[in-house]
Amino acid sequence: MSETPPAAPVPAQPAPVHPGPLQPGGVFGPPAPAETALLDYGRPGDPLFAPKRLTGLEARNVSAWFGTHKVLERVSLMMEPGTVTALIGPSGCGKSTFLRILNRMHEMVAGASLGGQILLKLAGIKVANKDAVVEVSLRRAGLWNEVQRRLRAPGGALSGGQQQRLCIARALAVSPDVLLMDEPCSALDPTSTNRIEETISELENQVTIVIVTHNMQQAQRVSRNCAFFLAAEDTPGHIVESGPTEQVFGSPNDPRTSDYVSGRFG
Repeated sequence: MSETPPAAPVPAQPAPVHPGPLQPGGVFGPPAPAETALLDYGRPGDPLFAPKRLTGLEARNVSAWFGTHKVLERVSLMMEPGTVTALIGPSGCGKSTFLRILNRMHEMVAGASLGGQILLKLAGIKVANKDAVVEVSLRRAGLWNEVQRRLRAPGGALSGGQQQRLCIARALAVSPDVLLMDEPCSALDPTSTNRIEETISELENQVTIVIVTHNMQQAQRVSRNCAFFLAAEDTPGHIVESGPTEQVFGSPNDPRTSDYVSGRFG
C-alpha cells in the first residue's frame, strides 16, 4: 500500500493592507504608518484618542426627489478630508437637501427618494470616561471656560452663540469623521458669529466639515473649497461650479458664479 503524502504546508497569509486617506478624486493614498495615523489633537490619555485617519466624503451623481418633484440633478462633489467645504447658492437650490442626504436624513422623509452614491470611510471609538469626554468636547468647541461652573444647567439658558457651540460640542463627543453644518451662524450677532468661525477654523485638519451658508464673506473666511448650487423653475438644483474657494470667488469660470458671489443676484 502506498503511503498518503503529507499535506503541503500552507503559506502564511500577508496582513491585510488598509487603504490610506481618501485623496481628491476618490483615490485612496498609501497606508499611513501607525505613528502618523493618530488624530492631530489626540494624545495618550485623551478620552477621544483613537488611531484613525481623516475621512473624506464623495458624492457621485446624486439626484433627489420629493414625490415626483426633482430637487437635485446628478450632483458630484469631492469633500476633501480635513478641510472645510462650503455650499453656497440662493434659497431653494438644494444645498440643505444635499446636506441632509449626506447625513442620511433625506431617505427618512415620506415620499422622498434619491439616486447616486455617497462614499464615506467609517471608524469606531470606545469611550471610558464620559466626564472627560464632556470637558474635551466643550474645550474643542471653545465653550468650556464659559460653562464649566454650570454643567448641570439647562442648555436653553445659554445665549444663541453658546447654544450653537454646544451643538458642535455634542457632535464632537462621538469623535465624528464628518461635521455637517446648516447655516450655523444664522441670526447670530457678529461676536458670536466670529466665535463659531474660530471654532470651525480650529477644527479644520481634525475633521471633515461641510457647511451651508448664505454669507459669502463667511464662506471665504472659513472654507478651503466651495461649491455653487443653482436651480431654476424648470431645472432642479445642481452644481454650477466647484473648486478652491479662492478660485470660485476670485476667478470663477461661469458668469453665473461671478454674478452670485459679487452680489448681483441671490
